[in-house]
Amino acid sequence: MSLARPRAVLLDWDNTLVDSFPAIHGAMNDALTAMGHEPWSFDEFCARIALSMRDIFPSLFGDRVDEAQKVFYASYANRHLDSIQPLPGAAALLETLGERGFYLAVVSNKNGDYLREEVNHLGWQHYFGKVVGAMDAAEDKPSPLVIQLALEGSGIPPGEDVWFVGDNAVDIDCAESAGCLALVIHGTHASGKVEALDRATRQFANCAALADLVRGI
Repeated sequence: MSLARPRAVLLDWDNTLVDSFPAIHGAMNDALTAMGHEPWSFDEFCARIALSMRDIFPSLFGDRVDEAQKVFYASYANRHLDSIQPLPGAAALLETLGERGFYLAVVSNKNGDYLREEVNHLGWQHYFGKVVGAMDAAEDKPSPLVIQLALEGSGIPPGEDVWFVGDNAVDIDCAESAGCLALVIHGTHASGKVEALDRATRQFANCAALADLVRGI
């Protein structure tokens, strides 16, 4: 399927543009262990982490959810900026998208405060009109509310001229819920159910492959 020029490109963060999975995995296991649970293997973590903490933690920790969140965030705060790494080709992809004048935003299920710290740490804040994370909207991905918030003030409504670029089924669900096109970049780590990615409009092996497409539009 050929793709027409979009008006906006919304991008997931973890495993789409950056790799911070080791830091999230370590913090998650600290929370699990503190609450008396068995730690997750890295593969189990990758399969289960697509939803936000707001959606995951209550089912795991019940009435101890606030305590578990404090452990998680304390651990993550000590790890994330030192360990975060841009995925190969991510910086060049953002430069390519920015040069062509697309409205860009980040839409992630990572806590919005930590997400914006990471964007600023990498010096990428100038690319984005909005950086939307968990708890910024009334609901997190896959709710369409996060897409509406990301586009707020741009003059661009959700629709098929808006690309949502992510790495997992939750990103595809989010795009579809708002009537946008879902594109998938296969990140460093397998994330969620691979067969679900076939619902995406297009799939790309990496950031460079998507950048090549954009240059040809």
